[in-house]
Amino acid sequence: MPLDNLRGLYQQVILERYKKPHNRGKVDPVHCYQRGHNPSCGDTIDLTLQLDPNQERIADVKFEGEGCAIALASADLMADAMRGRTVPEALQLIERFQAMMRGGEEFPREQRALNVMKGVAQFPVRIKCANLAWHTLKHALESSGSDAPAFVSSEAED
Repeated sequence: MPLDNLRGLYQQVILERYKKPHNRGKVDPVHCYQRGHNPSCGDTIDLTLQLDPNQERIADVKFEGEGCAIALASADLMADAMRGRTVPEALQLIERFQAMMRGGEEFPREQRALNVMKGVAQFPVRIKCANLAWHTLKHALESSGSDAPAFVSSEAED
């Protein structure tokens, strides 16, 4: 497929996920909550996670918030990718996504839906938009309820 056609397809998927997200809302019950904010452009994401009964796997992820098409589409794709993963698997997936945003390799076939975000890496100012939900999820998974910050900022990204 020619590169221009591929870019067009990726842009179409991002717009579709922005307009009709699959994972907008709030899980019930909420086992983890974290708010993320991108002060550069005002994107805000509220993530809620539901864990399995053993607290080992992510049973469900939902998000609410306001932001650009890239931030919200990325949050929606992330939620799909995280469902059913163990916490260590989720953290590895976050690292891989952030590496892709820095120009790293695409995801393998079984996770290829995430590759629609690869084109964002060509626009450095938009990388924080794509990473916002992923950065927020990482903090939610690594923080216990009492030491979780009120919100995490994408400005803290490396």
